[in-house]
Amino acid sequence: MRNKIVYFVVFLFLGSLVWYLFLKPYDYSVSIISKTFPGTINQSIKSWGNTNKNNVLLEERDFLNIDQQLKFNDSIYQYQWKITPVNDSTTKIKVYIKEAEHSLENRLKIPFLDTDFEKRTKRTMLDFNDVLTEHLEKFKVTVLDTIELLPDTYCAYIPIKASQVGKAKGMMQNYPILSTVLVDNNVASNGRPFLEITNWNREVDSVSYNFCYPIIKSDSLPQNDIIKYKKFEGARALKAIYNGNYITSDRAWYALLDYAKRNGIMVRERPVEVFFSNPNFGGNELDWIAEIYMPLKE
Repeated sequence: MRNKIVYFVVFLFLGSLVWYLFLKPYDYSVSIISKTFPGTINQSIKSWGNTNKNNVLLEERDFLNIDQQLKFNDSIYQYQWKITPVNDSTTKIKVYIKEAEHSLENRLKIPFLDTDFEKRTKRTMLDFNDVLTEHLEKFKVTVLDTIELLPDTYCAYIPIKASQVGKAKGMMQNYPILSTVLVDNNVASNGRPFLEITNWNREVDSVSYNFCYPIIKSDSLPQNDIIKYKKFEGARALKAIYNGNYITSDRAWYALLDYAKRNGIMVRERPVEVFFSNPNFGGNELDWIAEIYMPLKE
């Protein structure tokens, strides 16, 4: 009986050793708990990767799983990011790191030495965590626990296509055109400017949208090749209040999608943003306000 126990222990040890040295899909792993929702994490990983001078590849397998390669000198590090929602305000990030050309060497050294691979990985992950923490301090999203009615309105608008992160730039470029033409032609406004997403491609983070000014309809509206007119069809919608730079107001989109999923509410991924602040006036970005709506599927 004692021999069987010894054999079992030896077999278990050898099996674990073989798995650790040769079968384990990563050399090192890091866990981060963040007080935010998965959409912010997804966008932050991609933004950090795209601005990281060591980044050579960033590929999104799906919304919660991202593959990345970082090059340090002649070494390529493979990062696998796994995003897991914990609750409505907390997300767990698990990162699996592997250095393909020196994987076995790293696994032999890590239990006994503080290796260069381990030091660099820790520095890299601390850098990401610092960037994420700084980002979270620059905006606030409050999801309202109600269904709101987004009213109909007539509007002048300019259709725009942009990357998700370039959405605000598109508005700023077209704001003077829209406002100047309307003011110069004495067109009566009828509310705050808003943005209507007409297509959101989450696979490539691109959007098509209408940048709109609510106006009083008349028979003498100025005509040109840029500005168009239509009736905006309102709808019942989930609502969030966003405070922060409008460049990242899409964080509220993800918060509303999370809320809808948790509460079994069917929505159309066509958010509408109503702006209460003019970024051209500057000021504390946390004082900027936008109402963000996610229309329901009726």
